[in-house]
Amino acid sequence: MIFRCASLLCLLMTATYALATDHDGAQVVSFYGYDDCIRLSNDRVTVTLCPAAGGRVLEYSLDGTNMMYLPSGDEGWRYSEDMKRGPMNAGRFDIGPEKVVRRGPLLWMGQWQGVIVGPRAATLTSQVDPLSGVRLVRSFALSADSSRLICTQTIDNVSEQLVSLCHWSRTFAVGNGIAVIPRSPRGRFPSGYVMYPDGKTISINPQDSQITVSTDHVIIKGAPQFPKLGFDSHRGWLAYLAPTDQVFVKRFATFPDRSYNEVAGLTASVWYPKDREMVELEPIGPAENLAAGESASFTEEWWLLERPFPQDKQIDGKAIDQFVDRHTEEPSAPLSR
Repeated sequence: MIFRCASLLCLLMTATYALATDHDGAQVVSFYGYDDCIRLSNDRVTVTLCPAAGGRVLEYSLDGTNMMYLPSGDEGWRYSEDMKRGPMNAGRFDIGPEKVVRRGPLLWMGQWQGVIVGPRAATLTSQVDPLSGVRLVRSFALSADSSRLICTQTIDNVSEQLVSLCHWSRTFAVGNGIAVIPRSPRGRFPSGYVMYPDGKTISINPQDSQITVSTDHVIIKGAPQFPKLGFDSHRGWLAYLAPTDQVFVKRFATFPDRSYNEVAGLTASVWYPKDREMVELEPIGPAENLAAGESASFTEEWWLLERPFPQDKQIDGKAIDQFVDRHTEEPSAPLSR
């Protein structure tokens, strides 16, 4: 949805701590070495947001088990101007397209402002990035009685120039699980996915022993030969079965009639490295061509569900279809023109 910048989004945010008094299911807490985290919670689910470093989701837990990859040793780190890269783990979001986007470190790992805006709801706002010319606003709302977490990222063009960007989710979940991506009936990729062998080339018809392809699904049972995979699915969800006996589902709108400006025109990506105990789950939005003062939003809806993990890693894709349909709902506020 493109709209002229509202007054709230146009405020220059300078504070980096959480504002507003506690609401039902929303409070400021100390977590993972940060004193200004915002926690959203209901009886079974806990979401912990980090304004201090990158505007991330540090915790998405069901009954105390965190689905986010959050290793020990990086507690409390913060960006400094001499830092080229930081330990950006857990629930990351970004802007793309990946090989084209120009953005500085402030959006990716800088300080954000966190505001509690209501019961189980909060907003994180970045600083203005002079390189890309945008500011990002991330809004989070947790259901009162389920794991449904609505995550909306708004790209706000505060420059005087046209920008062409897209939503790029880069969530690190716990590793060693199984990713299930449904295929569209008229997909463009012969094998249902593409593989990036070296980061510079794209294999359009890959084969890998860790990846099972059927008419309806691509199932990634372990780390493939090369970690980065791309998909052109317009089914609007992906699922990740974790060894924690949980299923992490992301649901999001897709737009077959719109342009996707990532190099291979992807609607989703998975990065599954061999040498790290994590998997990256990446919904990707369509191209957003924003004139000065315009904004665009993209919504992901997250679900965290109980399901025994198959130790033999044998998965029936249709059973996962039914599981997702039975336990989740389609996004309530999809991106639209």
